[in-house]
Amino acid sequence: MKKLLPMLALLAHALTTVAAPYPDKPVRIVVPYSPGGGGDVVGRPLAQELGKQLGASFFIDNRGGAGGNIGMEQVATSPPDGYTLVLALTSQLAINQALYPKLRYDALKDFTPVTLLGSAPYFLAVSESLPVKTLAEFIKLAKDKPGALSYASTGNGSGLHLSMELLKSMAGIDLLHVPYKGGGAALGDLLSGNVQAMFVSYGAGSAHIKAGKIRVLAVTTGQRSPALPDVPTIAEAGVPGYESGVWYALLAPRGTPQEVINRLHDGSVAALQSKELRERYAADGVKAIGSAPEFLTRYIQTERVKWAEVVKRSGATVE
Repeated sequence: MKKLLPMLALLAHALTTVAAPYPDKPVRIVVPYSPGGGGDVVGRPLAQELGKQLGASFFIDNRGGAGGNIGMEQVATSPPDGYTLVLALTSQLAINQALYPKLRYDALKDFTPVTLLGSAPYFLAVSESLPVKTLAEFIKLAKDKPGALSYASTGNGSGLHLSMELLKSMAGIDLLHVPYKGGGAALGDLLSGNVQAMFVSYGAGSAHIKAGKIRVLAVTTGQRSPALPDVPTIAEAGVPGYESGVWYALLAPRGTPQEVINRLHDGSVAALQSKELRERYAADGVKAIGSAPEFLTRYIQTERVKWAEVVKRSGATVE
């Protein structure tokens, strides 16, 4: 009996450990960008609400660099136990595979999808000094002066860059690309008139739009944005079939147990349905979604094909 008691104690401890519900310790959500960007706009409210839904602490860990690849690689090689997740954007999941010749992760092979969290449009904004008030006038001016109009982006191969390249190819216009290292510098030169056009997010551009310092011509998504309902879509305004924007997804390392994925998915969907989170997202122009994991897989596949073609046409590449 004396020998049996310690064994029983160990067995009881093991059973307790196995039965501990997920999550029973803090969960890290890696955002593959520096603090303050769109990933934080979506991630920080989500982490707070997920904590309420699943009864544990969720926190954001910003790991920026190399177009988001540093954070993605780190999560891809993390233990598949549900305690390290990644909040990835369009670039990491659909663009970088075509943009970086030596990418060390695969968005479909190295991760297990949890849910498509949300999406947000870009707005085509022009300098106040540019004599156009509609997309049709902008396109006409660009055709009348090929290569004379310049547009800013947050870097070669960024979502802003490739969204404009898509517009260029579909509208048959030629614009000069001026890449910047960040959105602040790019927007600053749009405000000063050093560049004539730029795609901006609502969060970054709303104050300047309201102040009349930049003029918005159209929105990139298939439907008008509730943030600026009077602004037509690019498709409505003369380029049928055009659609772009940024979307956000939650993923775990490949091999994460299905029961953990199910818990994360259900918690995320519940979080995205909360009034407080939806209002916070809406204030920044983000539409909450909350899809099935299978939908996210198909969506990544479709978007990869689309953006690979845009990358090819643009000639963009990053070593």
